[in-house]
Amino acid sequence: MSEVRVFSNDELQAMPIDDVPAIEIGEGCSRRDLPSNPGVRVWVVDMAPGAQWPYYDHHDTGESFYVISGEVIEGEARYGAGTYVAFAPDSRHRPRTESGVRLIGLNVSTSAFLAAGGSPDSITHSFHPTQG
Repeated sequence: MSEVRVFSNDELQAMPIDDVPAIEIGEGCSRRDLPSNPGVRVWVVDMAPGAQWPYYDHHDTGESFYVISGEVIEGEARYGAGTYVAFAPDSRHRPRTESGVRLIGLNVSTSAFLAAGGSPDSITHSFHPTQG
């Protein structure tokens, strides 16, 4: 594992994404957690050709991602490079890919979601065992 090269001062941080350590999520699926502002989670996902996320992903406050390269498949829909995808609060999805994909995703914490005017009713859910 290489050391992360970070440029940082009081106003910004910059780093090559590939220098951020990858976390193996499942076969052919990895995630790199990036620094961000309080209440916002940002990550990069890489999926090898033929990979499927190992469980149904669920986010109380929703999730958004932008496809950087390759193609991701959600259900029967295919999203190629340059596509932005947004999921509503309390939705579930299980991405897969035939070609391989790199995407950058984000979501907000429950407290940030509520502070921005999100409805508490939209994040009420029950745990599902396939969430992993």
